[in-house]
Amino acid sequence: MFENMLMNQDVEIKTMDGDGAFSAFLAMPEKTAPAPAIIIIQEIFGVNKNMREICAAFARMGYLAVCPDLFWRQEPGIQLTDQTEAEWQKAFQLYQGFDIDRGIADLQATLAFIRKHKSCNGRAGTLGYCLGGKLAYLMAAHSGADCNVCYYGVGIEEMLDESASVTKPLLMHMAEKDKFVPPAARQKFWPR
Repeated sequence: MFENMLMNQDVEIKTMDGDGAFSAFLAMPEKTAPAPAIIIIQEIFGVNKNMREICAAFARMGYLAVCPDLFWRQEPGIQLTDQTEAEWQKAFQLYQGFDIDRGIADLQATLAFIRKHKSCNGRAGTLGYCLGGKLAYLMAAHSGADCNVCYYGVGIEEMLDESASVTKPLLMHMAEKDKFVPPAARQKFWPR
């Protein structure tokens, strides 16, 4: 479904500090007028088929959707699934070795890249899942993204002090029975 290579492509984004470049999957809407953009922030499985399909779905709704490879410093091009124990182990290994500060820097570079894209109208937000949800929360605090959406962001309860820096809209979704965001964690940011 997302294989229409005329509208979907891998692009290269340079880091802001000049220490390299990383790839990102970019899905573009069929219309030619400038459109808003959404940075889709990966789970621990990399820029896999699921992330590409999410980008394609947003492109069909009229957005530019870009999903950067945030594991590129460890191992570029990761495309895991949640279907095997070996893939879960590899995903958790990558998660444990992930540098959050560098990940935020790469997302800030992605934000600058997509806003300057000829098909973007300059407005861009973030939307992340799991690890990406945590990073969307941090982008709300450390970037000028126009809005940020977090789905089941892990570890947010350990960084609630970051919320003081949030100035743009932030929407957080947490499942009531998510084993990675348990009730004790949710209670810290949504006390009843």
